[in-house]
Amino acid sequence: MESIINGISQPLSNWWAGFREDFINNFITDNRWLFLWRGLLCTLQITFFAAIIGIVIGFFVALVRTTNIYTGKLRFLNGICKLYTTVIRGTPVVTQLLIIYYVIFATVNIEKTLAAIVAFGINSGAYVAEIVRSGIMSIDRGQIEAGRSLGFSYVKTMWYIVMPQAFKNILPALANEFIALLKETSVSGYIATQDLAKAGDIIQSRTYSAYMPLIAVALIYLVLVVGLTACVNRLERRLGRSDNR
Repeated sequence: MESIINGISQPLSNWWAGFREDFINNFITDNRWLFLWRGLLCTLQITFFAAIIGIVIGFFVALVRTTNIYTGKLRFLNGICKLYTTVIRGTPVVTQLLIIYYVIFATVNIEKTLAAIVAFGINSGAYVAEIVRSGIMSIDRGQIEAGRSLGFSYVKTMWYIVMPQAFKNILPALANEFIALLKETSVSGYIATQDLAKAGDIIQSRTYSAYMPLIAVALIYLVLVVGLTACVNRLERRLGRSDNR
């Protein structure tokens, strides 16, 4: 029995010693954990500001398209918006990032983080636009006619009657879009932005350890996504309770 226990404990102790050595080499030596910390801050910065740009573009595009549907106006702007959503949703985000940095901003000395924010903001705007548009279209058209019959202009009808209901319906979908945006920023390293994923590559290039930095990066993304998902689920439950009142 003792020999069996020794036979099991010996490999475990060897594994633990190797794991501890790899952990120290990848994260403790030369304060390499700071690469992950700075990369995390960069990722959150890109995600936050890109989300703001995406919301502004998305709501504008959605309002233009729904206005064209309801009133027949803004046809030229509607055509531009349709082209924008088709091109952005039909091409990979990596390609868009490279085009914006190496083509559009080729002659401008722009920070890589700012270029990534612009690229992901434009990309997110196309998806936010479709989310918002579907939310507005889900509101019964009779409510718009009722608002107009009460003397409200089209703008006031949309602002006071349609948008509050639509916004409540699309909040969970918007939150899920921002979770997807957080994960999509992992490709910003293609323009040498030192985001979280790039930080793992930097550590890997210095320690020649394949799995430890990648697992650390994956776990950090997982914690962020699980936390945001929990917030979205809590928001959905709260909206569901308010609908039942």
